[in-house]
Amino acid sequence: VQLQASGGGLVQPGGSLRLSCAASGLDLNYASIGWFRQAPEREREGVSCISNGNGYEFHEDSVKGRFTISSDIAKKTVYLHMNSLKSEDTAVYICAAFMGIDCNRNYWRSYDFWGQGTLVTVSS
Repeated sequence: VQLQASGGGLVQPGGSLRLSCAASGLDLNYASIGWFRQAPEREREGVSCISNGNGYEFHEDSVKGRFTISSDIAKKTVYLHMNSLKSEDTAVYICAAFMGIDCNRNYWRSYDFWGQGTLVTVSS
C-alpha cells in the first residue's frame, strides 16, 4: 500500500486549499481514509476521514464546517477541501488508511498505512 499526499502550500488566512491523497495497493471501496496533521511541537491529531464503503465522512470540531472530504474511486484519490483557513491550521498534513468501513474519532488509532506529509502554511 502506498499513499501519496500533495497540494500543500502557503495560503493567506481565509483562503482555501485542496489536498490530494493518491492511493495504490488497496481497494478504496473497502478502505477508510483519514487526514491527520502535526503542527510544530504538537502531537499528531486526526482531522477528517471518509469511509468509502458507505460514504460516511467525519470531521473534528476544529475543522467542522470548513473542511470537507471526498473520494474519486476511479482516480484512487481522496481529497481534503479546506476553506476559511486559519493560522492554527498550519501543519504537516498526512493521509492514512485502514481496511474498514468505520470513520470517526474512535478509530484514529486504527490507521495502519501512512503516507508522507504535505506542508500547509496559513499566513499573511
